[in-house]
Amino acid sequence: MNNLFITATEIAQYMGKSKAYGYKVVRILNQELTKKGYLVVEGQTNRQYFYDRYFGLAKEGVDKDAGLQR
Repeated sequence: MNNLFITATEIAQYMGKSKAYGYKVVRILNQELTKKGYLVVEGQTNRQYFYDRYFGLAKEGVDKDAGLQR
């Protein structure tokens, strides 16, 4: 279950940015998820949602939010 979430530190490493920037990204993504009605974990965000939003890895015909729970 640990792979379900991605931390700000991991995001910073993926993007080659500072840890502070990683936390900024987490805040933005968690705000988006909250607006969609999902519960979020501070300092972490859903790994698949991060990949979809930042790398465009959503597959056509597949529910992008399938791995998220409301």
